[in-house]
Amino acid sequence: MEQLGKWKYRPAPDTVTAVEAVTTLLIGAAVADGGTKVSVHLSDQDGQACILALSHHTRLTTGADDAGKDVLHQITAHQPVTGCGTDTGPDGRRIWAVITL
Repeated sequence: MEQLGKWKYRPAPDTVTAVEAVTTLLIGAAVADGGTKVSVHLSDQDGQACILALSHHTRLTTGADDAGKDVLHQITAHQPVTGCGTDTGPDGRRIWAVITL
């Protein structure tokens, strides 16, 4: 939230709660992959924020799993979320959400 404030966003309290909850879900999913580290990335465009967590677990198989689908359902339960997804690449699993600010 601090960085979004530096970018001059002033989201409503419900949106702040959603950003915090979704960030926790994204990080939890990345940690559950068992990689050596987790990184979180934040970007903004046109009044929306994209929050991405990367697991850095390079031995994951590609494709969706049941746990990943469950996290995506939990993320989309937050009203300001306009999209989310996950994929696996050579640098690990990426899981992200786009939230209207």
